[in-house]
Amino acid sequence: MQSNNRLGIMLMLLTTLVFAAQDGISKHLAQEYNVMMVVMIRYWFFAAFAFAVARRKAGGLRKAAYTKQPVLQIVRGSILAIEICVTVAAFALLGLIESHAIFACYPLLIAALSGPILQEQVGWRRWVAIFFGFIGVLIILNPTANVFSPLAIIPFFSAILFALYGLLTRYAARQDTAETSFFWTGITGVVLMTLIGVWVWEPMSSRDWAWMALLCVTGVAGHGLLIKCYEVAEASAVQPFAYLQLVFVSFIGVGLFGEVIGLNVAIGAAIVIAAGLFTFWRERQRHRTL
Repeated sequence: MQSNNRLGIMLMLLTTLVFAAQDGISKHLAQEYNVMMVVMIRYWFFAAFAFAVARRKAGGLRKAAYTKQPVLQIVRGSILAIEICVTVAAFALLGLIESHAIFACYPLLIAALSGPILQEQVGWRRWVAIFFGFIGVLIILNPTANVFSPLAIIPFFSAILFALYGLLTRYAARQDTAETSFFWTGITGVVLMTLIGVWVWEPMSSRDWAWMALLCVTGVAGHGLLIKCYEVAEASAVQPFAYLQLVFVSFIGVGLFGEVIGLNVAIGAAIVIAAGLFTFWRERQRHRTL
């Protein structure tokens, strides 16, 4: 199939906009209800979407569910579910903008950990980018300021979890297809979150049920757009545009939640994004030379 990078970029922009809206809704609901319950309901719809995608593929559910490494798939699916809970909690406790600014360092964490976990070689240029990226994170955290909040560690922990999930997904891809990993992500997450979430169930107002329904729709729509994006375009062409989610989130944070973009957050986020884009570019160059 011929790549259509222009269409892929447009789809990635739409995907980041939808995911930014999802994050805004998640923040609203997490401020009112237990995070575990909110994520559990999200996973009910996500699992249904994963089932639907698997049934449409050749071989159906049986082929999608088949894996030679079920323990690995369960571990990576569980890590993602926990990461989503931590991220949503960060939105409620710290805010969308600062959480996303810190979370943006996850590609650097993937690059740093790809050596010990995947036995991949990380050159000195990427190590320099990783170093400057974490300088950016420190600028965002601003640990020397009197207003430093330990809550800022929460999105950094979320970034670590997401980096581990990404690395384990790459490791799983050595034996399993993307469809299999996607299926196990949904199934593992819905089982884990249901086992946890049912114990913290809270009654929800009809208005917030409408927001919950919209949250589930944006989740499914976002993943659907992302899948379509990678079907029509090269990942290397569209992935850098994923950083625009921070821009969209900033508009939502400022416009709807009254958040303020501190100078340290703006400068730190710019450094983190620049380091991440350089790391991605070096990865692309490395694959071209192989």
